[in-house]
Amino acid sequence: MTDEMPVASNLDVAFHINVLRPTVDPGTLPAALDAIVAAGYSRVVLPPMDPAATDAATLRRILAERGIAPIAMGGGQGGAADVSSPDPDVRAAGAARLRGAVDLAIALGSDQLNGVPYGPFGPSTRATPRDAVERSALEVGRVADYAHERGVAMTFEVLNRYETSMLNTAAQAVEYVALSGSDHLRIHLDTFHMAIEEADMSEAIRLALPKLGYLELGQSGRGLLSTGAVDIPAVVSAALDDGYEGRWGVEAFSRSVLSEPGADMLAIWRAPYDDGAELAIDAMRVIQRGWSMSTVGRRAQRLSRSAAI
Repeated sequence: MTDEMPVASNLDVAFHINVLRPTVDPGTLPAALDAIVAAGYSRVVLPPMDPAATDAATLRRILAERGIAPIAMGGGQGGAADVSSPDPDVRAAGAARLRGAVDLAIALGSDQLNGVPYGPFGPSTRATPRDAVERSALEVGRVADYAHERGVAMTFEVLNRYETSMLNTAAQAVEYVALSGSDHLRIHLDTFHMAIEEADMSEAIRLALPKLGYLELGQSGRGLLSTGAVDIPAVVSAALDDGYEGRWGVEAFSRSVLSEPGADMLAIWRAPYDDGAELAIDAMRVIQRGWSMSTVGRRAQRLSRSAAI
């Protein structure tokens, strides 16, 4: 850490494991987790995993030994398992896949499930029909209720237009929650995607705030949070002053770290960074800077100084 500013210890921040490692292989996972903990994070985001092929007990033990809590991620939809499909059997299979992800989250010791549960991931060649959005929302809402009953908060990530045609903005996400009929489904916004789709990131966050469960910080080039077109400290400061009290996340991707199939799927063609541990430290500094700029942070610093006198 650094003496540049006080630690924003009141913020609950998660760090994506794929910033450091391409997989959650038990042989390399402990060192990556140690680097994340050393940088000041309280949670780690895990990638989508096949429940049938995952040794959840071993992963849970490794995480618990390091005192870091996991956030699980659900697998995608598509093919014969898609909650947005007009075919009831395909929708049922999609919902079953999502419930399996909830069950895996529980086995891992996670109380949150992130991901893209609403439909296929990837470039679209046409707009998503309204009825597909409605079908998807109802199915995902039911799974969110299933998750809530088991102590897991389910979120859905809003992606940019190049990764889906279903949900691209905070306004669409708010409407999707309303269509779901669930009181428990929560929105996941990401500054990387908002930089493409939103005219005003802070306004988008304010709009989603009543249903916002996770605010992820990612730069325009997928690299260090201190380099790029997104003013991360300003986003953090504004969100805190607008009343956001939920969890935060840090995400970045590099072709030098990801597996080749993973990099291809996410269209990561470059290596904007090579050292994920360095990125973790840099990101925490940037987040702290935003916290210190906020009214919330300034008040906490004044109180800290007064207590020290």
